Amino acid sequence: MFIAIILIILIILLVGVAFFVRRVNAQTPEQPPVEIADDCCGSHAVCERDSLLSQTDQIIYFDDEELDALRGIPSCEFTETQISMLENVFYTLREQDVAGWIRSIQLRNIDLPEDIRDQALLIVAERREHTLEEWNKNNKN
Repeated sequence: MFIAIILIILIILLVGVAFFVRRVNAQTPEQPPVEIADDCCGSHAVCERDSLLSQTDQIIYFDDEELDALRGIPSCEFTETQISMLENVFYTLREQDVAGWIRSIQLRNIDLPEDIRDQALLIVAERREHTLEEWNKNNKN
């Protein structure tokens, strides 16, 4: 008789725990998997790849070696052909490469025309904002 009462209490406890766990799981929304770019470590709120500050003095080329001819020339003195060279490179960049390209241009002492610079900075700012929003959304407690 004593064993039967203990078994009934254990069964009631197990059913109660199972019900509670099921209820908590139903209330907790499943978070979508965090998508981290292949080139980002994912441990920072803003990816270091999107930084405009150069970590090193190493110049990385984006298949744009021909732009070295523009080194030291003020952008106000560029010809239409030179501006076209810059635009061709800029408009073929992947969005995630724009910050790195700007760093490369700075290290190579190439002055960007104002309209290209503004567009590039806008892309970098939007990527940072989007990355920060995603990071905040996925790291809420």
